[in-house]
Amino acid sequence: MRFHTRKWVKSEDLNSSGTLFGGRLLSWIDEEAILYSIIQLENKKVVTKYISEINFMSTAHSGDIVEIGIEVVKFGTSSLTLRCEARNKMTRETIVTVDQVIVVNLDADGKPTPHGKTRVEFVKDRLEKA
Repeated sequence: MRFHTRKWVKSEDLNSSGTLFGGRLLSWIDEEAILYSIIQLENKKVVTKYISEINFMSTAHSGDIVEIGIEVVKFGTSSLTLRCEARNKMTRETIVTVDQVIVVNLDADGKPTPHGKTRVEFVKDRLEKA
């Protein structure tokens, strides 16, 4: 799994117990899944359709750095299924895992549309082809 994004836990990210608010972390994961999908599918119009069971395993505190990792599980006709993990960069402990985030590729009218992708592509490889 590649960890693409880091987030710095600040006081506004904390819950009443003084640890990272789970909703904030899920928001970060959703945003990362969308950004990853936009790059993979080469389309700015993608939406989150489904997020599977979420397994919180540890936490983070103010000042900690959280890394978010994404990997592709499956390319569907108009969708992309991802697996996500967030971990504490300082302790290397996994904070949360999400087995499936399904993102759907949309056309200009907001309808699901085939994306034609079958494998992970890296931007550097696309640039070399051009």
